[in-house]
Formats: sequence, C-alpha cells, structure tokens
Amino acid sequence: MIRITRKVEFSASHVYHNPAFSAEENRRVFGKCNNPHGHGHNYTLEVTIAGEPDPQTGMVLDLKELKEILQREVVDRMDHRHLNKEVPELAGKIPTCEVVAQVIWNLLEPKITTGKLDRVRLYESADLYADVTNGAGA
Repeated sequence: MIRITRKVEFSASHVYHNPAFSAEENRRVFGKCNNPHGHGHNYTLEVTIAGEPDPQTGMVLDLKELKEILQREVVDRMDHRHLNKEVPELAGKIPTCEVVAQVIWNLLEPKITTGKLDRVRLYESADLYADVTNGAGA
C-alpha cells in the first residue's frame, strides 16, 4: 500500500455560535471565536490517497486529477468565503476545524475513483489541525 498526499491552501472566515445557547453561554464556550462578525484563517489542507501504483503509469492516482478535484470541491467552494453563510454543506453547523474536515472528507470521498481516500488533514493554524481518516467519513 502506497500513500500519496497533495496539499492546497484556502482562506475563509467563520463564527462559532450555537443558537441553542444563550449569548452568555456562547461567549463562555466559544470566546473570541463567537465574534458575530466572524474571524478568518489561512487553512492548509492535506489529502492522502492510498492504493497500489498502476503498473503502466506508476501512479496511485494522477496528481493532476487530484489537484483538479481539490480545486473544484474545496478551493472553489470555500476560498474567500464565510463558511457559515456561503458553504451550503456547513449550513446550520458550527464550522470548527473538526467539522470542516469532516465536510471536506464527505465532499471528496465519492470523487476519488482510483485509490481510496485515506486521510483528510485540515490545518486551521500552524499548531492546530484535525484529521479524518479512512473509515471515519460520513
């Protein structure tokens, strides 16, 4: 089994807010992330595909194809967007790093037809990331 990883970056804003909480509880639980105007991050996404290299090409998956999938399914959808308001897959969800990584997994998994989606790692900052791994999607 070989794993290949492709990395892309995008910038987006979001706000953490649970409508079931009071204003005080939202501020207590989410702190500055509950700013009603939102705040932004420069995200780094690493997507790993696992499989056996094709004997004719030597590739698990054509990296050009993976780049196109990431552009279409993630970057075009999320770059320079307010995740709460402009990304339908995140409507009604609190767009934590964990939740956004899970949504990305769900967007990508059906698009990977050669090899198998093995890991989605989403960095919200240099020292914070979430992993969704094979079998943890949906």
